[in-house]
Amino acid sequence: MNIFTLPQSAGGVLLGVAILLTAGFLMTRLTRRLHLPNVTGYILAGILVGPYALNLIPAWLSGGMEFVTDLALSYIAFSAGRYFRIADLKRSGGKVLAVTLAEALCAAVAVTLTMIFVFRLSVPFALLLGAIGCATAPASTIMTIRQYRAKGPFVNLLLQVTALDDAVALTAFSVCTAVVNALQTGHIQFADVALPLLWNLGAVALGPALAVLLRWLAGQGHSQAHTLVLVNAVLLFLSGLCSTLGISPLLACMALGAGYVNLGGEKRLFKRMDKFSPPFLLLFFALSGLRLNIPSLATAGVIGVAYFFVRIAGKYAGASSGAALCRADPSIIKYLGLALTPQAGVSIGLAVLGQRMLPAAEGTMLATIILSSAVLYELTGPACAKLALLRSGAIPRPATRQPTRGHGRMPSMPDTGDTQEPPRAAG
Repeated sequence: MNIFTLPQSAGGVLLGVAILLTAGFLMTRLTRRLHLPNVTGYILAGILVGPYALNLIPAWLSGGMEFVTDLALSYIAFSAGRYFRIADLKRSGGKVLAVTLAEALCAAVAVTLTMIFVFRLSVPFALLLGAIGCATAPASTIMTIRQYRAKGPFVNLLLQVTALDDAVALTAFSVCTAVVNALQTGHIQFADVALPLLWNLGAVALGPALAVLLRWLAGQGHSQAHTLVLVNAVLLFLSGLCSTLGISPLLACMALGAGYVNLGGEKRLFKRMDKFSPPFLLLFFALSGLRLNIPSLATAGVIGVAYFFVRIAGKYAGASSGAALCRADPSIIKYLGLALTPQAGVSIGLAVLGQRMLPAAEGTMLATIILSSAVLYELTGPACAKLALLRSGAIPRPATRQPTRGHGRMPSMPDTGDTQEPPRAAG
């Protein structure tokens, strides 16, 4: 169905962007009532206005908005960096890092081996899908914690693990990207893998270096508007430089955020960015839904279902084994992995980047699997998180009978598309 055709002009681009923003906003009114994250509404909005439904957005427009993807990923990675606090890692005695590495890498290995040995898919495809499997969408879990006023050691560890999860996923994806690039040349040499990794390490080092500059600029008493201009200039310079050199900008932008927060940068800067970035993030997720190849669900269906369950099993096994090695509480060993089910924001961004690296058919399959499973994860994730919180004893008994709309003091999360607008925490 095609209601009308947008003119191929600047006016047509503006109309298309307006349609996407409006559809995304309206769809979140529905997902909000269903207690689903915004990212689900954004993806569904893109599907609704896309070629397999209303067909409001032409292919030329979606194809010409690739820069939105890079822009949104820069914001997401920068926001993820704020949770990589060295002081917090030291205070936990390495427990958080050990559990995070165990659950993330176990999920990645399980997905990769399943794709290679069960479905006989290519190694590059399996590696990228496995790396994406590391990521977790923390906001869905955090909203459930707020709603039921959960607290205690289980909640504390869960919050720290989910905060670090995306950092591990970005790192794993960057390593796998270097390996995939080497595999696609037809012959693998040590230099083919080592050189891209060295370039990525250089980008990681550049992030904190620019964080020093950003810390100095932010401390010069500029107005909020001018501070936002400067932050965006530094962030986009870093992202653009990495893209030009053929390096993944994700690690560099995350290192910029981590460097800034560890240098004593003010938290208000991240809050300002969180208020500035939502339109771009909405466009990114809506465009992802718009580009979802619905017919390919038929061929990717079995593989997608396998990915959905294998990733959950890997997360659960890794979290349990990591917690057991750290001699954590039995409730943490049993139920932490269950609370790590949701997956959305960062994984979708990585899928878009992975799609660019693979042949057309495999790239489409990768994006289809991640986008469709993201919706399923966001539908089932809150229920899994609630079950884990209940069984671990983190939810007070009165709250299990009368759930609140969330007024506990929990750390605020960036709006990377994973969050619902209500409930709001007083933190």
